[in-house]
Amino acid sequence: MENMRTMNEKKEIERDNLEEELPEGPESGGLGRTRPWTRQLTLRGVMVSVVIGVIYSVIAMKLNLTTGLVPNLNVSAALLAFLFMRTWTKVLHRAGYVTRPFTRQENTMIQTCAVACYSIAVGGGFASYLLGLNRRTYELSGVDAQGNSSKAVKEPGVGWMTGFLFVVCFVGLFVLIPLRKILIVDLKLAYPSGLATAVLINGFHSRGDKMAKKQVRGFMKYFSFSFLWGFFQWFFKGKDACGFAQFPTFGLQAWKQTFFFDFSTTYVGAGMICSHLVNLSLLFGSVISYGLMWPLIDRHRGDWFSDGLEESSMKSLYGYKAFISVALILGDGLYNIVKIICVTVISIHGRMKNRNQNLATAEEDQSKTLEDKRQNDVFLRETIPMWIGLAGYGLLSVVSIIAIPFMFPELKWYFVLVAYILAPSLAFCNAYGAGLTDMNMAYNYGKVALFILAAISGKENGLIAGLAGCGLIKSAVSVACILMQDFKTAHLTLTSPRAMFLSQVIGTAIGCVVAPLSFFLFYKAFDVGNPNGEFKAPYALIYRNMAILGVQGFSALPRHCLQLCYGFFSFAVAVNLIRDLGPQKVGKWMPLPMAMAPPFLVGAYFTIDMCLGTLVVYGWQKLNATQAELMVPAVASGLICGEGLWILPASVLALAKIKPPICMKFVPS
Repeated sequence: MENMRTMNEKKEIERDNLEEELPEGPESGGLGRTRPWTRQLTLRGVMVSVVIGVIYSVIAMKLNLTTGLVPNLNVSAALLAFLFMRTWTKVLHRAGYVTRPFTRQENTMIQTCAVACYSIAVGGGFASYLLGLNRRTYELSGVDAQGNSSKAVKEPGVGWMTGFLFVVCFVGLFVLIPLRKILIVDLKLAYPSGLATAVLINGFHSRGDKMAKKQVRGFMKYFSFSFLWGFFQWFFKGKDACGFAQFPTFGLQAWKQTFFFDFSTTYVGAGMICSHLVNLSLLFGSVISYGLMWPLIDRHRGDWFSDGLEESSMKSLYGYKAFISVALILGDGLYNIVKIICVTVISIHGRMKNRNQNLATAEEDQSKTLEDKRQNDVFLRETIPMWIGLAGYGLLSVVSIIAIPFMFPELKWYFVLVAYILAPSLAFCNAYGAGLTDMNMAYNYGKVALFILAAISGKENGLIAGLAGCGLIKSAVSVACILMQDFKTAHLTLTSPRAMFLSQVIGTAIGCVVAPLSFFLFYKAFDVGNPNGEFKAPYALIYRNMAILGVQGFSALPRHCLQLCYGFFSFAVAVNLIRDLGPQKVGKWMPLPMAMAPPFLVGAYFTIDMCLGTLVVYGWQKLNATQAELMVPAVASGLICGEGLWILPASVLALAKIKPPICMKFVPS
């Protein structure tokens, strides 16, 4: 009986192998068979997705709570999925077990599920609009500050945070389902991030075992080094401002202005993933702020602001740091919203004009490659019924309209209703713009909602209404955009949209549970929100002060801060205009204002790490471009995951009140 069962399993696996290896040449019309969608989503794939999603949720939460800057980890997640599954199948083969083949479709499923999971940790508001509601952020914003109501406080809680995420995130999954074919097949939008992930996954499954072994070895080597280095550093962090993370690399005077290398392999790896322009923009922001502006403004202590104020007071130097960061973010965000809307309108107008003229439609059809036809056939064959999208969005919107006012009584039900009436059009504009430019502008739509709701809800309710409403709009618009990017990846890897959508649902559900738990791992174990500590959570303060501005207006600003904010807002707009409209040889050197903003509040130390990462990549590309293209994602992922995983035992030690035995500190001789 046991032998019969084993023989049946082998026959089923051989049939799967045959389906996977079916030729795709002209004789099959380019429409060779792929697995049905029910077999593309596997139990082992979901298990691996959960592991990767949990790891990346912890890593993303650490990055969010330290600097607020999280690189795009989609490519890293796809690589990790490939390495996990390839190693798993190899081990089982050597043990004598027969396994189903690991296909590019399963790889896409795992990547999608893992990214959907950790995206909740990135964009769930744990280091921004939700954390901005707690008492510490209220106190940092100035207890006596006008517009900063003492009633606008809501402490973090696993229960209400999980419920809020389930309510607002799932709405975004259904909002653009009816427009899936239009955005991906008809308009042929590029979605560069989704395209890059698809190219990477297709490359993994066509390179062969030799390349895979190199990547596995590279990942494991740097993962082990990063984990052990995090463990070694722990012994020297006995007190605050101790250890290698406070090493005065460029001298004590530079260290006081936060210019030092803090030996963080996480940020070195993040620098290897981010573009050279992002890393150099971060460094430029550090030099402008902590190198020039803050020392100069500090000289006016006693004139521009009182000498006796606490460092964390919003009427002291800290207020200039927070509000000028806000000005840069708003200048860059509002410019890009206008730009995306203009690009969207011009593009749609151009497409409608060409359609009306009916130019060369038959010729375009003939010029389609067999691969294009096959991709479209697979993508359209297993369609998601329109009624699912409409019914899902309608039902979840009703649940949100009822539930959210119970969680946040300050956010009235009619504001939630208007938000969900506007959400489909905002989500379409954002998804269309991301397809053209690869820019997910959900955060900026959320900030606009924050200002509007804070202004119209009154002084007592404005803060909470603005911050909660920001999360509502941002979550719906962002999740819809991420889903479209994943549909682009599915289109190019011949993955079923049904399997892709179900994978996204599973990943989002897991993320809504894992993200609050990973947040509380840090919140309970470390001093989150301390402006002088490691986990500064800068965006919590930034978002609360945006809401204060919306409630109170410019009277909330310190002396001369308004003029400086005008200057940096104009700088952000001007830099973007030069990049988009000026000569290319000049525009390519323009910094990114959104990337310049975090160092204004956090400091320069992490920008040194990231610039070291970009320097390693630059040198590697010059010495051996082919090897760099293959190994940089593996090495960067290893560096990020190793130190990221060390956070788990470090948190357990902190919760158990076990302190490191040594405090390594540097003082003048």
